[in-house]
Amino acid sequence: MTPIDDIVLMGRELTKRYGQTVALAGVDLAIRRAESVAVMGPSGSGKSTLLHCLAGIIRPDSGVVLLDGRPVHGLGERQRSELRRTRFGFVFQSGQLLPELPADENVALPLMLGGVPRRRAVGRAREWLDHLGLRGKERNRPGELSGGQAQRVAIARALVAGASVVFADEPTGALDQTTGQETMRVLTHATRASGASLVVVTHDTQVAAACDRTVHMRDGYVVTAHQPVGVAR
Repeated sequence: MTPIDDIVLMGRELTKRYGQTVALAGVDLAIRRAESVAVMGPSGSGKSTLLHCLAGIIRPDSGVVLLDGRPVHGLGERQRSELRRTRFGFVFQSGQLLPELPADENVALPLMLGGVPRRRAVGRAREWLDHLGLRGKERNRPGELSGGQAQRVAIARALVAGASVVFADEPTGALDQTTGQETMRVLTHATRASGASLVVVTHDTQVAAACDRTVHMRDGYVVTAHQPVGVAR
């Protein structure tokens, strides 16, 4: 049995429409603390919409999203933005690093936006870069890094502020197979070591295999999943 206190993030009966298109049709998903979950399915199945609803990027049309038992779905944009900066981390296919900033400042950005003094924020960022194997690359800009190195910078940025959940949308999509496997190893190990949960949207079965469990979606529904037990509806 998985106690309810072990659930960090939960979506219940999530629905979302875009015009006549049903992106989510009543999705339930619960994420345990320090668990990694892959969300798979064909294009248009609702994977990214589910991630965006869970992360507070968009609001579902109905249903609830709970972070540590507290509702996220009804928060205003300012509150959701704060939540995304402090409790959630993000790793995207392209990394979305700022090209004009060196690696350490890219990583430190969430801390500085939260009011941490620059020197302390950059120092913490460099600790993460060192931890992820990027010692000596701290002052390199994204254009001076390989694709795998840039994704490690993105991973460090996602974790530097102490995120509870990291969301990764096709994090290896722009990488070759070997680099992608290594990036997933770094991502899963780093999130687990920090105590963060990981939600990965992917088409790649090898990426999914690196996670603790996999959820399959089709036409806005979860069609197969191993849900944590002990979750009250």
